[in-house]
Amino acid sequence: MNVGVAHSEVNPNTRVMSSRGMWLTYALGVGMLHIVLLSIPFFSVPVAWTLTNVIHNLGMYVFLHAVKGTPFETPDQGKARLLTHWEQLDYGVQFTSSRKFFTISPIILYFLASFYTKYDPTHFILNTTSLLTVLIPKLPQLHGVRIFGINKY
Repeated sequence: MNVGVAHSEVNPNTRVMSSRGMWLTYALGVGMLHIVLLSIPFFSVPVAWTLTNVIHNLGMYVFLHAVKGTPFETPDQGKARLLTHWEQLDYGVQFTSSRKFFTISPIILYFLASFYTKYDPTHFILNTTSLLTVLIPKLPQLHGVRIFGINKY
């Protein structure tokens, strides 16, 4: 029993992405980002789509794959301190519905950005590179792996 704690989870970070309304809020946030970028007068539609994709993937990489630990006080003896948010998600179980959603969403955004940029080579390279930077860390084979010791501590 956790005395003085407002939640019953040992690590609330494991369930926050599965919570009610999170997926809708996430989709609305991406949509609002795109609308804001479209409202900037000197951005064309292809530039706005590419920027939406790149900003989304940069944010996803930072918040899910680079930042480690939890923003909460957890009674787990510091086990979550060395894990990224993606590794903590759903207690590390692979192929759950929230992991599938957060894997599919950048792919859908990539397809939309590629379509609206009419597969222009410059935009295509930027969008593909951006997509790969968020999809590769999500692979189950890379769970807990630190390439070249980057982000080890």
